Amino acid sequence: MTSELRVDKIHNEGGDNDSGIDLSSNDQIVLKTANTTRLTMNATGQTTIVGEGGTNTTSLQNGLCKAWVTGGNDAAITDSINIDGSTDHGSGTYSYDLINHMSAVNSYAQSGISRATTDGRIVTRDAGNDTAAVIAMEGTDESGTKTDMAHDMFIVGDLA
Repeated sequence: MTSELRVDKIHNEGGDNDSGIDLSSNDQIVLKTANTTRLTMNATGQTTIVGEGGTNTTSLQNGLCKAWVTGGNDAAITDSINIDGSTDHGSGTYSYDLINHMSAVNSYAQSGISRATTDGRIVTRDAGNDTAAVIAMEGTDESGTKTDMAHDMFIVGDLA
């Protein structure tokens, strides 16, 4: 036999009565602690949580890194999130396949760093190999010559 519990609020009756789950708003869940909203989720799945310091909120859909990768000087993946494969296009040029694609080729910001022990290495976006499904980068030395290097790269923006 299936049971169902129908309530608008769940709170800590045995404590100071200031924490719990509020379901009284239509199509919305609100989680509170110490009488302060810490998480809100609406019917579309949009979820906001209280950020660091407790004074701002962060959207879990729009405010987080969508993919990152630690790659070797041959595009070998050491660790990653949302990355499915890699390609070494030649000296200092790498691309990584996204499991969950971005909404469009220019709908995200990308950044990276070199893990090389040599100073002056620069990591930039490789627009020639970027798509909504692929993030790409070029690594150069201090003179601007493409060169192989271990690297980290991440993107933020809207998923498809």
